[in-house]
Amino acid sequence: MRTVLGYVLIILLIPLSVLTFYYADAEAGKVKNFDDYVEEKIVINEVDLPQASKIKDADGNTYVELHQPNRIVVSDDKIPSFLKELFLQSEDKHFYEHSGIDAAAVIRAFLVNAQSDEIEQGASTITQQVARNIYLTQDRTLARKIAEVLYSYQIEKKLDKEQILDLYLNVIYFNNNTYGVEAAAQYYFQKPVDKLSKAQMAFIASIPNNPSLYDPIRHFENTKKRQERLIDIMAREEFITPEEAEQIKNEKITLNVRKRLDEYPDYSTYVMHEFRDLISESEGFDQQLLNAEGDARNAIEEKLSNRVAEVLASGVIIHTALDPDIQTKAVNAVNNVLAGSSVQSSAAVIGNQSHDIVAMSGGKDFEKTDFNRAFQGYRQPGSTIKPLLDYAPYIDTYGASVNEMVSADKYCYQGYCPSNYSKREYGMVTLKEALAKSHNTAALRLLTKTGMERAYSYLDKFEFEKVTETDHVAPATSLGGFEYGMTTLEMASAYSSFVDGTYTKPHAIKRITDFNGNTLYAWDEKPVRVWSTATSYKMRALLTNVVKNGTGKKANFATSYIGGKTGTTNSYRDLWFVGLTEGYTAAVWTGKDKYENKWDNIRYMESYAPHQLIWRRIMR
Repeated sequence: MRTVLGYVLIILLIPLSVLTFYYADAEAGKVKNFDDYVEEKIVINEVDLPQASKIKDADGNTYVELHQPNRIVVSDDKIPSFLKELFLQSEDKHFYEHSGIDAAAVIRAFLVNAQSDEIEQGASTITQQVARNIYLTQDRTLARKIAEVLYSYQIEKKLDKEQILDLYLNVIYFNNNTYGVEAAAQYYFQKPVDKLSKAQMAFIASIPNNPSLYDPIRHFENTKKRQERLIDIMAREEFITPEEAEQIKNEKITLNVRKRLDEYPDYSTYVMHEFRDLISESEGFDQQLLNAEGDARNAIEEKLSNRVAEVLASGVIIHTALDPDIQTKAVNAVNNVLAGSSVQSSAAVIGNQSHDIVAMSGGKDFEKTDFNRAFQGYRQPGSTIKPLLDYAPYIDTYGASVNEMVSADKYCYQGYCPSNYSKREYGMVTLKEALAKSHNTAALRLLTKTGMERAYSYLDKFEFEKVTETDHVAPATSLGGFEYGMTTLEMASAYSSFVDGTYTKPHAIKRITDFNGNTLYAWDEKPVRVWSTATSYKMRALLTNVVKNGTGKKANFATSYIGGKTGTTNSYRDLWFVGLTEGYTAAVWTGKDKYENKWDNIRYMESYAPHQLIWRRIMR
């Protein structure tokens, strides 16, 4: 009874509302005429339908679909005429005759539905449904219904019928977070809409009338029954013959539901982090945030978040440098080497020529919502800092050879008196041997000879995010004793400078385009000269010796070039290996997320060298 009264009220109020406007207009110019009033109050802007964005790997293959929502906008010429007619006949038979509101259809729908247990005919025109889906809400209120009528009136003035129908077919809801006919075709059948059979077209056309009732996954039989009714309508209206109708109804419908692509979570979580940074830098949010504090900062962050969501909803393709083979090796190496252990790990791999991030492991058994240790975990770097802060600055400053001598005996600087790992003294040794055996006193001597200010002038070029002013004057940093430390990704990035002496900040994102291939955003990083060509050549030789004859032997394997450096922090809480081959530079950290007490450590793993084994498995 309430439904009947509602229809009657709507039927009466729609013409009443229109008559009211015209009556007011007739009152000697006291108010604006109806068209001018609607033009002022109801603004129909150009429509950019939100649709799904994608993340693609280096080969152009999609590995993540970002449904915002799941919509794929398709042009009018790609939608089969049979599918269009299905919607016209079932939803708005007089679409080409009315001006947005079909009062006769409202009365007809009321009479038909009153005799049925379910809604057989809708009272809204296609134009009204466009208005409701784009400009209004789904609220079932009188105010919304009247607004829907006014919006429909204005849409019919601004757009032609084909434009309205095209919008409709791209906005309607097909359940399961799927909007528009193209997304529906690909979701339920994994086919583009213009490749569907007539039976499949009728099947998906059955859903929008009542997406919950006709959900093909949960209520397949309901959807099939409605499909057959639609086919009967098409036969009755002579768009197909009765014989063809029977053939279409008898065609077996087999769903082939397409799961949303969401692969390589270790890498894709970083991509989304970098995506936000790229938007921030490109549109000036980063500069606004520099000196903002408190509520002002929060307001800018909120604007940035809204902008990121807006760009994603516009339908973009995020082109990345992901190498699926290396990514799989990195994830498997971390998971397998540390299987059954409470110890965690992270890894980052950079292409030597492209300076792109090609792979990343955020941790053992990483899941998308986890803390990503590769770029979020700051750890003391241990002796892996020595090539960057002690050896290379010294060689670059003095032009020293790899065979220059340095003392590995006891040494103190500003009250800091480290000992060598073995607690022994070694006298004068070559730089080559000092790094291979990771003698601490020799490293500190090199730093002090270079001078901390000059040494840090090199290190600062790598833009380590959490290196502090205190670190700049702390001699313990010569052995990796930083206030906060570095991430796995930062260490791999810095070591990539030993390829040719230059540093280019690496990124996962190569560019962001729209669906037509137009570049919207891209990083503009310029290489920075850090080491001379001679220094980088000498450092590569030193790093090779570490792997061949020093502490990094378990990382070694046969290849054209290999070099790297191990690192162990005080109390054996972090194990590192950072190094490079001819093609790639990679860093691996191994340790626990949290330690229970000061005696808790992973010294028992030192001889097993999981950090070196993981690195070798990734790089081999």
